[in-house]
Amino acid sequence: MNADQIQRLVSESGIEQVRIAWCDTHGELRAKSILPRALPSALKDGIGMVGTQALKDTSDRTAFKVFEPDGLAHLPMLAEFAQASNFMVKPIPESFRQLPWAEKTGWLQAQMIGSDGHPLTVDSRSILQKALSLLEEKSYGMRCGLEIEFHIYKIENARPQTDPELAAWPGLPPAVSMIHPGYRLLSERWLDRADEPLQIVRKTCAALGLPLTSLEVEFGPSQVEAVFEVQDALAAADSMVLFRSAATQALQRAGYHASFMCRPPFPGIMSSGWHLHQSLVDLETGRNTFTASGETLSEVGQHWLAGLLAHAQGICALANPTLDAYERFRPNALAPTRANWGIDSRSAMLRVINADSHSASSATRIENRIGSPLANPYLYLASQIHAGLDGVARKLQPPRAEDDQATALPASLKDALTALQTDTALSEGFGEQVLTWYAQIKRQEIARHDAAQDKLDWIRREYFSRF
Repeated sequence: MNADQIQRLVSESGIEQVRIAWCDTHGELRAKSILPRALPSALKDGIGMVGTQALKDTSDRTAFKVFEPDGLAHLPMLAEFAQASNFMVKPIPESFRQLPWAEKTGWLQAQMIGSDGHPLTVDSRSILQKALSLLEEKSYGMRCGLEIEFHIYKIENARPQTDPELAAWPGLPPAVSMIHPGYRLLSERWLDRADEPLQIVRKTCAALGLPLTSLEVEFGPSQVEAVFEVQDALAAADSMVLFRSAATQALQRAGYHASFMCRPPFPGIMSSGWHLHQSLVDLETGRNTFTASGETLSEVGQHWLAGLLAHAQGICALANPTLDAYERFRPNALAPTRANWGIDSRSAMLRVINADSHSASSATRIENRIGSPLANPYLYLASQIHAGLDGVARKLQPPRAEDDQATALPASLKDALTALQTDTALSEGFGEQVLTWYAQIKRQEIARHDAAQDKLDWIRREYFSRF
């Protein structure tokens, strides 16, 4: 769609408001709702947003001293945010949709732009676009498939979240019950038991044009998984952001609480992961460049694999941005514990799939099992590109498969952030200031957690209530 088509559709369909949404540091959508009369101006010039929104941690506390004269001096790229001044977000016309759960409401995704009209350095979608342009220079495109585990609960009592006497920063989540008891992977009985909320997710995805292929009952109590068709990398990241926001909102209206945090704060919980399937295509021929006749992976695929392994510790900070995610890396948990790889192995960090196919159009790919469903998809996918390209540039070779002596993944978000900021290839790829911006926001989150007397209550309010 273009701007004229959008305005005509809004007029003809009786849409009374349009949400302009953009993705923040944490992969969450923030939005303003505008009336149709304001739409032409918004499409042409964008709309203003409070600058501190790009500088907030997961509790919405600003991690930078924007009101102090030198509060942003160490990061010149943030100069436009001084004194909490506005930035602009400009809608992407082709993203227009009508929301199925909100009456007479349109929706447009937007990107952050500065006073000169160019994307801001901390716009995460722009960060991925820049990484993809590096791939394009080498005649590669990236294709991604998403497998997203998350939890859905039935709201039994919304009072903790709605009673003004209980308001806090952050506040409590609602009281919930499970939609299925768990511990029976892919049970049809549990699938039927969870049918009502899963139908809401299915219908929401269909109405939005999201390429959902299956909804499954996962192993953990009240845990489910959504699987999507393969898309170009930017489209896949857009789908991830919209899916999380849309599923959460549609389910909430029906009395359900969806959580994409890795480990909801309950006994017997099973961690949720985000399994990211990836391959490179030749932009001239469309051929999957990871495929090689008679080989596990092509030469390019091997270098890419080795690059992902070499930078796994730094990638972890972007793939697992919350404190609870690091409890997932434990033995015998269908989650990785080390930076290793294997052929069709669900214990390794990187799982090479369909490696025995000799077809040039095969689905040979690398499944990265390191991620949490709360990762900002633009930052996570960009980390794969910078790491993979470093492996290709240096012609790195992967170690032997299923290496039990491979480097352990970081034990905490703090360790992962240190690894991220000391990783030369990732620093060059993202830019040192971008990684400093990200790390400062996350370190404030860590400091608040360390200062909390009741750590479980902190997790419950910080993540389960809000994500």
